[in-house]
Amino acid sequence: MLDSNWKYLADVAQVIMGQSPPSSTYNTVGEGLPFYQGKTDFGDMYPTPRVYCTEPSRIAEAGDILISVRAPVGPTNISREKSAIGRGLSVIRVGEKLDRDFLLYFLRFYEPELAKAGTGSTFAAIAREDLETIKIPLPPLTEQKRIASLLARADYLRHLRRTAHELGESLLQSVFLEMFGHVRVNDKKWELAKFEDVCQSRLGKMLDDKKQTGKHKRQYLRNFNVQWFRFDLSDIAEMDFDEKDRKEFRLQYGDILMCEGGEVGRCAIWKNQIEECYFQKALHRVRPNAELVKSEYLVHLFWWLAQTGGLGDFTSQVTIAHLTGEKLKELVIPVPPLSLQDEFAGVVARVEGLLALSFTPSVLRTPPPNPKDLVEAGWG
Repeated sequence: MLDSNWKYLADVAQVIMGQSPPSSTYNTVGEGLPFYQGKTDFGDMYPTPRVYCTEPSRIAEAGDILISVRAPVGPTNISREKSAIGRGLSVIRVGEKLDRDFLLYFLRFYEPELAKAGTGSTFAAIAREDLETIKIPLPPLTEQKRIASLLARADYLRHLRRTAHELGESLLQSVFLEMFGHVRVNDKKWELAKFEDVCQSRLGKMLDDKKQTGKHKRQYLRNFNVQWFRFDLSDIAEMDFDEKDRKEFRLQYGDILMCEGGEVGRCAIWKNQIEECYFQKALHRVRPNAELVKSEYLVHLFWWLAQTGGLGDFTSQVTIAHLTGEKLKELVIPVPPLSLQDEFAGVVARVEGLLALSFTPSVLRTPPPNPKDLVEAGWG
């Protein structure tokens, strides 16, 4: 028996499972209805039609929620217009007691749980019952609309910040190219040096479950946490670092963290985002000689090398690429005059400063609130 403040989705919305019409009715010239088959058609909020259908089997109306029910399970969009849907999607059409946008944001919060319900020997999928039995918090409709409005504004602000950062990174990449040239071929004839002659580098601590006691737990960074020019700190793991480990593996302001495997060379500059933090063996910690190279120059150098294949000769690969500690030390890089690197570092600081001034709301620095928490806060 559900609490009166909660309802099953089937009690407040209609679920319509998709069905694929005969392929002979498909076309790409705009005849019939837009035909959406799965998450590949989705955008941030609305799908983009690539295929059309003249004899649809299942139809979504404008404003309906579209939800992916087959690998991947859970992503959502809104149908802009009347459209056909295939087996990879389901339509959710809200009733009069449920605000569409409130439900959309709840489903986006609930997506990880819904994905766990996916079953199948070849790919994950969910059934109508999995959707209809989702438990939905149901405050008064006016409160639903207020919560949806707050979440929509938070989404919009995060989108602006993401766009601004992408533009900032694009600008810095252009400035780097103008100042330093094509670094893979060193067309500006800068002096060359081995990486080990201008930087100290080492891999982090290996995670050994058998040696974990829980007595010296500390936060540490993994490959996942290091993105180009930034850190994703949404999921920070912990493991034991004893006194010797803490001296050896503690991060300092200005360290560069670089991925050893996967997307080899991906790196960012550590600026004490976490007061005490360490790193595991999947990452290189790089400490530049400040009299020879600047951190800002190095991370953008590695971005260009990674994009142009300049690290290929230095990686080993069995199943995924790796840049070993020895290979990194042997890497030969161009070293422009320090004054020019300083000038570039100044440009980086100005761009980052402008972004920080333009986007100060705390909502941009924290995960979005979820409808369940907002509902409970409103009723508490």
